[in-house]
Amino acid sequence: MRRSPKETQESTRRITRRGLMLGGAQLAVVAVLAARMRKMQLEDANQYRLLAEGNSVKIRLIPPARGLIYDRNGVLLAGNEQNYRVTITREDSDDVEATLSELRRLVPITDSDAADILHDIRRRPPTTPVTVADRLSWDEFSRVAVNSPSLPGVNPDVGLSRNYPRRDDFAHVAGYVGPVSDYDLSKMDDPDPLLLIPKFQLGKTGIEAKEESVLRGQAGQRRIEVNSAGREMRELSREPGKPGENLQLTLDYRLQNYALKRLENESAATVLIDVTNGDVLACASAPSFDPNMFVRGISVAEYQTLTQDDHRPLADKSVQGLYPPGSTYKMVTALAALEAGLVTPNETVWCPGYVEIAGRRFHCWKRAGHGHVDMTKSMEQSCDVYYYEMSQRIGIDKMSDMAKRLGIGVRPDLPMSAVKEGVAPNKEWKKERYGKEWLIGDTANAAIGQGYVLASPMHLAIMTARIASGKKVEPRLIRTRDGIEQPVRVSDDLDIPKAYLDDVRKGMTAVVNSSRGTGRGSRIAMAEWKMAGKSGTSQVRNISKAERARGVIRNDQLPWDQRDHALFVAFAPIDNPRYAVSVVVEHGSGGSVAAAPIARDVLLFALAGGLPPDEAYPSSARAKAQALNASLDLVDPETVQKPQAKSRA
Repeated sequence: MRRSPKETQESTRRITRRGLMLGGAQLAVVAVLAARMRKMQLEDANQYRLLAEGNSVKIRLIPPARGLIYDRNGVLLAGNEQNYRVTITREDSDDVEATLSELRRLVPITDSDAADILHDIRRRPPTTPVTVADRLSWDEFSRVAVNSPSLPGVNPDVGLSRNYPRRDDFAHVAGYVGPVSDYDLSKMDDPDPLLLIPKFQLGKTGIEAKEESVLRGQAGQRRIEVNSAGREMRELSREPGKPGENLQLTLDYRLQNYALKRLENESAATVLIDVTNGDVLACASAPSFDPNMFVRGISVAEYQTLTQDDHRPLADKSVQGLYPPGSTYKMVTALAALEAGLVTPNETVWCPGYVEIAGRRFHCWKRAGHGHVDMTKSMEQSCDVYYYEMSQRIGIDKMSDMAKRLGIGVRPDLPMSAVKEGVAPNKEWKKERYGKEWLIGDTANAAIGQGYVLASPMHLAIMTARIASGKKVEPRLIRTRDGIEQPVRVSDDLDIPKAYLDDVRKGMTAVVNSSRGTGRGSRIAMAEWKMAGKSGTSQVRNISKAERARGVIRNDQLPWDQRDHALFVAFAPIDNPRYAVSVVVEHGSGGSVAAAPIARDVLLFALAGGLPPDEAYPSSARAKAQALNASLDLVDPETVQKPQAKSRA
């Protein structure tokens, strides 16, 4: 049927309108797409470029170089050495176990180590590199580097590891580092991301631990491009980390080495302080150990050897060891009595060998007694009865107060591990500690440094420095931080009259230099270096009435661990004090025999700046001193590592 012209015209109009609408819609779509493409390509280009790079660019942390530790002369005590290692990142590896299996064909990894590595990999974030082997030889490292393209996720790396070139000389003071443990992380609220890197080294003891935050430094980062298989293709950029601060200690490496060698074969400690500024020049605890063992991985056998040794090499006896100070505490009692105005230096006390106090007999070390003794003679011959009498006059509270002013019973502010406070007891302390009342006999025991009184070698050195100088000497261990001098902490607020200090110094001088002094055998012969000191012997066991009646067993007849501790404190020169020293020899029997010669020798080494001249020793002691010094395996200055520039990873 033929359409009329009118119908044809209408149909054509409809088709044209639909075509226009469809064309318009298509044009609109094209316009929107064009606008979108323009926005993506021009306006949002940077954003999408970053998104694209996010799929192929990884960011890795760069551990910073740990700060270095030097002695006062610039000799390196704790440094960093190159460490060839291999890491694996789970995110970049298709099959971690297969990759590790292939890697074991190139470098030695035991079954036990492999199991530990897989455990670490699974429990760490997939983006965290896990160290699978370190301290590799160059050949081992090269084999891994050559084969790394076929080992997805494996990265050969050159890092830094801690090294202690002076070995055991500074093990207790400087401390050591070790891998971060779960226990370390549990003590931190917001741990540094660096610490989440397995086998990252963290300070464990000593200055390494106490100054961890400044020694660690700040991490850097590197941006690397990886392919679809996760293999590293190239490094795009590197932002180095900020190295940790360098620390210079007040210790002198030669004096420290001599002090430790002089303590050899003993369970002992010695501390030497410069009384003019508080610098700790020597702080030795014997026996010591090689801290490098803990950095490189100590074996079970090596660790058991250290922990089972009855001389306790891992303990820093200089600040952690607490001992009854024995007769070295008598200066505290004497100063408290003088300050209270309850005795004059010339007043005498009768010593028959014992004194009755509250129905109990307190014995002097000399069974027959010392007769009439004044303050100087009481120190010279270390009469116990004199101080029993002083204790009853002044009471424990005044003695405790004086002890704390001299540094005992106060925790020294030092960046060392487990620094102890010590005990300068009083009535309130015993009530709080034991829930018991203070007894008169407790006061008598405290007067001669026994009973509840406890002090470390550091406490005794501080006490001696304050008596020698008349000033409140505070020990300083860090001399500079990144070259910036640290403040000296010596003030004049000891608040003890000079006349009283002179009376005590007179007694200490007699101890070493008078014909009947208990420390005369260890005197210094050179007048300009003359020494003043005080010996001490502290009991570690109770002596029964029956034993005292039949005769006290001599120390050399007792097992080693039941013998008395030997102590000695001293300062020199007498006329112008420069150094104060303390020595404690565990179970050394007698202070004047075991501890005094060590204290004298350490003082002489400091005064002479090295091995002292022969004339510093009395003629009767020269041959023995020469032979002893010649036998010591002292450091050779020519082999000591010199300061190095701050290195970067």
